Amino acid sequence: MKHPFFNNNGPFKLIDLLKDFKLKITENLDNDLVTDIKDLQNSDKNHLTFFHSKRYYLQASKTKASYCLTFENLKNYLPKNCKPICVENVLSVISQITSKFYPDAINDDFDNTVKKIEEINFHNSIKYGHNVLVGENVQIENNCLIGHNTIIEKNVTIGSNCSIGSNVIIRNTIIKNNVRILDGCIIGKKGFGFFPHRKKNIRYPHIGIVFIDDNSEIGCGATIDRGSMSNTIIGKNTYLDNQIHVAHNNIIGDNCIIAGQVGIAGSSVLGNNVMIGGQAGISGHLKIGNNVQIGGGSGVIKDIPDNSKVMGYPSKNFRKFLKDNK
Repeated sequence: MKHPFFNNNGPFKLIDLLKDFKLKITENLDNDLVTDIKDLQNSDKNHLTFFHSKRYYLQASKTKASYCLTFENLKNYLPKNCKPICVENVLSVISQITSKFYPDAINDDFDNTVKKIEEINFHNSIKYGHNVLVGENVQIENNCLIGHNTIIEKNVTIGSNCSIGSNVIIRNTIIKNNVRILDGCIIGKKGFGFFPHRKKNIRYPHIGIVFIDDNSEIGCGATIDRGSMSNTIIGKNTYLDNQIHVAHNNIIGDNCIIAGQVGIAGSSVLGNNVMIGGQAGISGHLKIGNNVQIGGGSGVIKDIPDNSKVMGYPSKNFRKFLKDNK
């Protein structure tokens, strides 16, 4: 399937992708072709993936990828259909290879295809303010409102009955129906992903997208980063307050309510019906269950099971928090 926002420069011979890393290859890979690079869950035959933490052993054991960059001590978790390629630094190598497949995903330069919305012939009812700019191949369905000074960059899709505020920038994003994006939001820019290397930082290409499902609302000044390799997803009927940051690869479930100034670090998964109070922080690579309530100002640094109510830093059971802070 063609990527909706970035050009895939593949396929590549696997041996050519690996030659710059001076690896000891134990199998004959001369004729092996790699058509794309994906995460463990979304990989398919002839894809290259990566497995860098035992935390993801279940996903690794079920991957459909043909090849996987990993560590020596993790390779036995992979299924027989997936050839392990052991390296010393999985994330650094996968970053450099991803750059070869998707070089235009490294930088976030402005879209030079944009035109004034008056110059584009949309065959449906769209109301818009002054100085609205729209890129190539943008799809906007019926009965949408777009505020002043907003930029919608190339290939973005917006469903029916959506309201996009003023001073909004949207790129690398698919928005479903009845969604409200309030003023000043930035959605779909690259996440905060890089590797310190000697005297410079190496940027990781972010090839994921942002997906916002039906009936959701994104508050003023919110920032939602696109995924690094998987996607950043906002579920149905989920409401984000003002000044919220959702980092790359986060998945937020349906019917969630998140208050102002909450920050969610990358690659965390929030279940359905989650409620988070203002100024709480969620660390990365965590799983927050269904029906969880997190008190304002809390710091979440470990997984939270379904139907829990927590507060404090580090977050703890709400009753224990009250007892400890009498």
